[in-house]
Amino acid sequence: MAESARDAIKAFRRSHDETARQVADFGPDQLRAGSGAAEWTVAQVLSHLGSSSEIALDTLTARAANREGNQAVWDRWNAMAPAQQAAGFVAWEERLAEALEALTDQELAGLRLDLGFLPWPVDIGMFTEMRLSEVTLHRWDVDVAFDPQARLAPYLVPFVLGRLPMFAGFSSKPIGKTGLVAIQTSDPARSYLLELRDDGCSVTELGAPAAGAGTTARMPAEAFIRLTAGRLAPEHTPDGVTVDGPLSLDDLRKVFPGY
Repeated sequence: MAESARDAIKAFRRSHDETARQVADFGPDQLRAGSGAAEWTVAQVLSHLGSSSEIALDTLTARAANREGNQAVWDRWNAMAPAQQAAGFVAWEERLAEALEALTDQELAGLRLDLGFLPWPVDIGMFTEMRLSEVTLHRWDVDVAFDPQARLAPYLVPFVLGRLPMFAGFSSKPIGKTGLVAIQTSDPARSYLLELRDDGCSVTELGAPAAGAGTTARMPAEAFIRLTAGRLAPEHTPDGVTVDGPLSLDDLRKVFPGY
């Protein structure tokens, strides 16, 4: 458990260092550019990552989340100028990375954090992978502002896939259609079953391609992650994404409208 948590922390550190170098070159125009998150500028995405790093560090330090204090943190970050939001992101995510790196193997194996919105405390590995899920997608929000063909960082994809079945249903919505969709991904090769119901959907990872599903979808794993996060618009869909059956790719996009 400690080894897998350490791997996630190393990935978090790598992502932070890469994004911090990128942000260092941003001027006012880049910070005010529209991001992949429809209602946010690049600076606002960085503000979200910075404020969530501050909240995550508080949670790690206290071993429990103070959800009542979140709004004050968000208000303070929202009041910052774009350049302050960018600098604050770099500083606070660095502090969180350092705190995670300082944990001993015993702490990595034994610590549990109460996040306040799950029915059970989580270990450091899950805590870090949840941060990686957010970081991976919002890093893409920044990247796609300047490169319409941007993709998720390949070394982050496996960490996000590991938590995707647990959380994908929270961001879904009913579309008036039901059915089973066999999802087959590449890079890495994984198999999932997506079940559309009248009240939402669920995603289950399988050991082999799903049998008996009416629709089959094939796509790179990073595209599947972006699909479930509402970030697979036609202009950002890579070649090789196919959907065959009564449900279409547009239907699947509607299931996951994004956040």
